Amino acid sequence: MAMMTGEQYVESMRKMDLQVYMFGKKVENPVDHPILRPSLNSVKATYDLAQEPEYEDLMTARSVFTGEKVNRFLHIHQSTEDLMKKVKMQRLLGQQTAACFQRCVGMDAFNAVYSTTYEIDEKYGTRYHENFKKYAAYCEEHDFTVDGAMTDPKGDRGLAPHAQEDPDMYLRVVERRPDGIVVRGAKAHQTGAINSQEMIVMPTVAMGPDDKDYAVSFAVPTDAEGIIMIIGRQSCDTRKLEESQIDVGNSQFGGVEALVIFNDVFVPNERIFLDGETEFAGMLVERFAGYHRQSYGGCKVGVGDVLIGAAAVAADYNGCARASHIKDKLIEMIHLNETLYGCGIACSAEGHKTASGNYIIDLLLANVCKQNVTRFPYEIARLAEDIAGGIVVTAPSEADLRDPVIGPYVEKYLKAAKDVTVENRLRILRLIENLCLGTAAVGYRTESLHGAGSPQAQRIMISRQGNLPRKKELAKRIAKVEE
Repeated sequence: MAMMTGEQYVESMRKMDLQVYMFGKKVENPVDHPILRPSLNSVKATYDLAQEPEYEDLMTARSVFTGEKVNRFLHIHQSTEDLMKKVKMQRLLGQQTAACFQRCVGMDAFNAVYSTTYEIDEKYGTRYHENFKKYAAYCEEHDFTVDGAMTDPKGDRGLAPHAQEDPDMYLRVVERRPDGIVVRGAKAHQTGAINSQEMIVMPTVAMGPDDKDYAVSFAVPTDAEGIIMIIGRQSCDTRKLEESQIDVGNSQFGGVEALVIFNDVFVPNERIFLDGETEFAGMLVERFAGYHRQSYGGCKVGVGDVLIGAAAVAADYNGCARASHIKDKLIEMIHLNETLYGCGIACSAEGHKTASGNYIIDLLLANVCKQNVTRFPYEIARLAEDIAGGIVVTAPSEADLRDPVIGPYVEKYLKAAKDVTVENRLRILRLIENLCLGTAAVGYRTESLHGAGSPQAQRIMISRQGNLPRKKELAKRIAKVEE
């Protein structure tokens, strides 16, 4: 099957029998629900741009299985150039959507599972790698969007999976059959799950021998029997029900997260990629986390480009663009954003081949990249709010602007720079609000902190990868220290 167009993707999602709940009610038509549709549009953009000749080099690649052209989100990285193109693609999509486009987790899961299953098979003679290669080729053939599911609810963070009071706090195998396994549990914060046809599940922490039932990785359709998705609330989400394009800020694109419940879901043997080999759970987590921390050097930078642009337009509209402190703040925003991008490119350029043949990033630099992402977007957002002014959170609604009685007052008293309409000023202010505080903030500000692991997770990896003993030896050699 050829790569799908955006419209074909949308129609494919209509055929899914997803069990989606929001605000205490089942959503019968997630595709067209006004709160959820912008998130689907963001994924649709990954299909639309792949059809554009201008973006073909970034958005597509050649399949390692068939040699056919495939969407890069389904690609197994074959070089450091592939790794860098991934980051550039993510920046492009961030620029195009100013939102989370939701396919990065699946792409990162693809590459982490690919290399890890190869090494499990080498040690144990299992067939996980063959299982995964067939599954990946199947997803390529159908041009599916694949969600990656790693984060468990975790329960008491001080206890291992097997030691939890409620054993379902980490997803686990509850039954093994000749033809497959049955799993129970949940995966939290699942970005784009409702917009995916498939889901790859992975463990969320390194595990010991007693956690054997929790060391499991597999793939299932997102509408498999027993899967329920509960949509998470976002700030300002119900504005999308008000039919106000201005007040939403970004009316076309968005992101969405869900708590995904696995109520005794059956997984056939050919879709299992890890089952009980506990010592490889940590490897899979570490590799996936590394890939996903690289991703943030692209996607968040693209959204940052839009926010910087919006702040610059707000300065124009406010009539203060020539002020030296405004110029300096915009320079600082650009500096921070490009630093993030530089980290994303650096960890890609310094990548290397795994035993399986695909390429992985430099893990130290990937964790440095994500550590910076936990900080810099917050400062970029703060500076954007500073430049925009307090009006970004006190502006009247579009209904007020349109009202025949009070609208003229809004027009009169929200007027700023000459020849700038109040409507255009409000549109830019609402975009800034959306990116810094509203629904897009989930995929920009807050996700920058917690996505791909919270800050301490990166610091632990930086400690492990930083090779401090080697640095000590360098200093001793230069100082001619003899011990």
